[in-house]
Amino acid sequence: MSVLDLARPEIRAMQPYASARVEASGGQVMLNANESAWPPVGEEALGCNRYPDPQPAALVAALAALYGVRAGQVLVGRGSDEAIDLLVRAFCRAGQDAILINPPTFGMYAVSARVQDAAVVEVPLDAQYRLDVDAVLAAWTPAVKLVFVCAPNNPTGQGVEPAEIERLAVALQGKAVVVVDEAYLEFAEGVPSAIGLVDRYDHVAVLRTLSKAWALAGARVGTLIAHPEVVGLLRRIMAPYPLPLPCVRAALEVLAPAGQAEALAHVATVLAERTRMAAALAKLPGVREVLPSQANFLAVRFDDPGAVYRQLLDAGIVVRDVRKYPTLGDALRLTIGTPAENDRVLDVLNRTAAAGQAASSAVSGR
Repeated sequence: MSVLDLARPEIRAMQPYASARVEASGGQVMLNANESAWPPVGEEALGCNRYPDPQPAALVAALAALYGVRAGQVLVGRGSDEAIDLLVRAFCRAGQDAILINPPTFGMYAVSARVQDAAVVEVPLDAQYRLDVDAVLAAWTPAVKLVFVCAPNNPTGQGVEPAEIERLAVALQGKAVVVVDEAYLEFAEGVPSAIGLVDRYDHVAVLRTLSKAWALAGARVGTLIAHPEVVGLLRRIMAPYPLPLPCVRAALEVLAPAGQAEALAHVATVLAERTRMAAALAKLPGVREVLPSQANFLAVRFDDPGAVYRQLLDAGIVVRDVRKYPTLGDALRLTIGTPAENDRVLDVLNRTAAAGQAASSAVSGR
């Protein structure tokens, strides 16, 4: 069977919006899209009087080269969030179908499903926050059309063994699309991407982003790597002009050789700082555990996470409160910053710990 047999039949049958930019290929006098004939003021807005290409060829080619895939396997959009939403809308019928997730994990999978009125089947990660493939397969039903695997996982940081992802792909062939979210893979040293599975399994899709390692969170550029039929299906329901021209320019600059060299240098710094911060945090009074991480953050359990959060905030440091996630009721998530920023975090926590110890000594002295 084709992977498209899992998709909504009405999406397979629909005619996509006819983009004015596509029909303008080769044109010189552009009078088909009701655009302004005059460019806007400002160098940054150069060319923005015209609609951008739906899938800019230069950017698609650069991303295909970066990830080692064919251009036809690439869909570029507004961050990974857009690809998640498109997948749910294309494969899940409202009120009938479902997605499967492994909490605690990235919240947008469930949000997109609930907007579509698709059910959310939850199969928790195991006690060490690892993917339990057997439990996922036991929970699968014919209603489940998408299985999301966050690797490395957000907010806990643990990776997923490539063999486990392939075992899931084999077992779910013809049953569900396996979506592997690799937003943080650049920080997982030596871990191969699931992209290699895309050519062997037409129901495997991989999410990548320029928001993390590539420092373009504000540009909103994400990539779905999937079978060309899946890419074509999602383009039918995608907004006709998803990528603003300045964002495309920013992405191409980052993906040029000089930009890639700088990004790789920053990743190396993050990896070294992650090791340093994990060791330093683990020694602090009041820290219960620092979870192992293959991402650019650390999930840390505290005796009093609320107090730590407020102390850091009072010092002008914002971290992520992840206590709402299942089994993380005592945890905060700390992104790895610059060495100076990380030193500032440790200084605040050390001073807070010292003050707490002094107060305890004074009380016991009475």
